[in-house]
Amino acid sequence: MTTVAAPGISNTAAALRRLYFARFGFAITWAVVMFAIARDASPLVVALFVLYPLVDVAAAVVDLRASRATGSPVLLYVNIAVSSLAAIGLGVAGASGVPAMLRVWGAWAIVAGLVQLIVAVPRRAMGGQWPMIFSGGISVFAGASFVTAASAAEPMLANAVGYAVPGAIFFLVAAIRLGRAAKGA
Repeated sequence: MTTVAAPGISNTAAALRRLYFARFGFAITWAVVMFAIARDASPLVVALFVLYPLVDVAAAVVDLRASRATGSPVLLYVNIAVSSLAAIGLGVAGASGVPAMLRVWGAWAIVAGLVQLIVAVPRRAMGGQWPMIFSGGISVFAGASFVTAASAAEPMLANAVGYAVPGAIFFLVAAIRLGRAAKGA
């Protein structure tokens, strides 16, 4: 038996699917570059750290436009504000060094993970959201580990790769799972 999804849901699912594939590609590329260069808080590394939450801001804007038919956008606005503040905070923290950057990165991961959880849970019926729910939960725990790692004897920014890669995989899985809802079946 085939059921047809409401047009708003299938349109939203299609837009989110494209967004999640794009976020997968960005996160994997970012992780590879970071793994190769993240030894200290050089200007390039700081710029790439600032770029990551800025991409999150852009993705939330795309999500806002896509999701108008399926729910309240309040938490997406919160995500835009939090990620914008994280980008600014990372830029400022870059002048103070690796521990400060890890603290800001960790705080952002915690808050962004909570927002991701709260946005994804109501969308469960659309399909493809379980990976985003797991990703949000993992983000909260990873953020706490970055804050803790900032106090280590030799904190390392390259550990952020361990945040980007699982996030990328969750975006890929969610995009694949949204394929069914995007087709309206």
